[in-house]
Amino acid sequence: MSSPTYPILPDPANARLTRLIEGTDHTGAQAQISVVEERPLTIYLNRQEIVTAMTIGDYPELLALGFLRNQGMLLADDVVTGIDYDDEIETVVVRTQRETSYEEKVQKKTRTSGCAVGTVFGDMMEGLEGVTLPPAQLRTSWLYALAREINTTPSLYLQAGAIHGTVLCHQDQPLVYMEDVGRHNAVDKIAGFMFRHNVPAADKILYTTGRLTSEMVIKTAMMGIPVLASRSGFTAWGVEIARQLGLTLIGRMRGQRFICLSGEDRLLRDIDPASVPPEDSKHRRKGAGQ
Repeated sequence: MSSPTYPILPDPANARLTRLIEGTDHTGAQAQISVVEERPLTIYLNRQEIVTAMTIGDYPELLALGFLRNQGMLLADDVVTGIDYDDEIETVVVRTQRETSYEEKVQKKTRTSGCAVGTVFGDMMEGLEGVTLPPAQLRTSWLYALAREINTTPSLYLQAGAIHGTVLCHQDQPLVYMEDVGRHNAVDKIAGFMFRHNVPAADKILYTTGRLTSEMVIKTAMMGIPVLASRSGFTAWGVEIARQLGLTLIGRMRGQRFICLSGEDRLLRDIDPASVPPEDSKHRRKGAGQ
């Protein structure tokens, strides 16, 4: 498999992902706006149906791979022999060399604080016992540069709103930018990309527009990424788990400001925040992805 060419960016020109809908505005005048599509995607692992996710419909194979990987159903040494996507019935089947059965795990399906699917099977902390995150250094200049670059990149959010973005980054460079109606879907697409292309995680940063919940922290740790940053805020359980795992957790990244609630030992404050230009209002994103 050939190595990917970076950066990999959203495609707001993809007509399949949005739809023009007519309505009226606050004055009663006719209005037409671009609205993000939402469609079901059913994921199978070999012969077993696992879950149906609500998604915008791009990168279905990566979403399936990443979801299974982050749920602990697809192991790091698993050999994937095929990924079959049927657009008509909106189904992805991931096939592996080994036989798999997760009937008991799927029966324990629960919902979390994530939007859309937000599904976790069984014990949320399962599979994290042996996770050790690397002591990677994080320069604050990288954070400011990433926030500026990501906020001004053409995206479905800037076109239609109502969507979350997640970006895999190396130092101050965005590598892979995925969007979806649920922040966990966007993260799973990143995880699927990393699994498919064998991308190392130890020197990466994961940036998201969504809340830093327990699920987001766990997914990031499962992927082996030592830093999770967001424009949005925190949940207490998300912070507690990040501290247990030694993950650097940075939220409320807006303009010159951010807050670090876990893993500050990785931070190298190499730039004066006063020298960072404020966000341009036309590119300012809300943290919750509205």
